[in-house]
Amino acid sequence: MSTTHTFRVEGMHCGSCALLIDDALDDLPGVRHTWTTKGCTVVALDLHHHSPTDVVDTIDSTRLSRLSNDVT
Repeated sequence: MSTTHTFRVEGMHCGSCALLIDDALDDLPGVRHTWTTKGCTVVALDLHHHSPTDVVDTIDSTRLSRLSNDVT
């Protein structure tokens, strides 16, 4: 089952920051799609493989500050 989660992300200054997040999330099994723009990351996630917490941990590992996770 795939669900969509939206994460507000603070600390992105350019398109390279968005690519860094997308590249990191693409390495997580179960991530179906990512779309990152300045301040926001949308992830289609298969919950059988990972949880939104795993996505938060991955975003945090990029050294950008995550503000919130709003499930949509």
